[in-house]
Amino acid sequence: MNVFVLSTGRSGTTTFIKACSHITNYSAAHESLSRYVGAARFSYPNDHIEADNHLSWHLGRLDQNYGSNAFYVHLLREQEATACSFASRYNSGIMLAYRTGILMGGTEHITPLMIANDYYATINANMNFFYVTKSIK
Repeated sequence: MNVFVLSTGRSGTTTFIKACSHITNYSAAHESLSRYVGAARFSYPNDHIEADNHLSWHLGRLDQNYGSNAFYVHLLREQEATACSFASRYNSGIMLAYRTGILMGGTEHITPLMIANDYYATINANMNFFYVTKSIK
């Protein structure tokens, strides 16, 4: 059985996977298939623990591939600390993608912290909706 650790990012997933590396009957990785597309994006080995905040954008396909035949861990960090961490990365990574792709650039009166808080709220709401029919550990 696979375990998926889902989060906004900036919430301890790297540390979580480092701790899981000591588990002998599961493999564990952080963002190991995040650069793949199609079926390869979801080709995790059996008995594997995967932490990847990018999966929060693929919840429908994650459900199609694993559904309730996996365990899901929702890793949360306090919103203010998470948003501040993301705001400091405003021009790169997931914040750049969210701001320019999803929000289509935003507007001048919106601050990096406002964008980061919006991202946090959106991702966690999407994951909570996903979890309605799942086993959460």
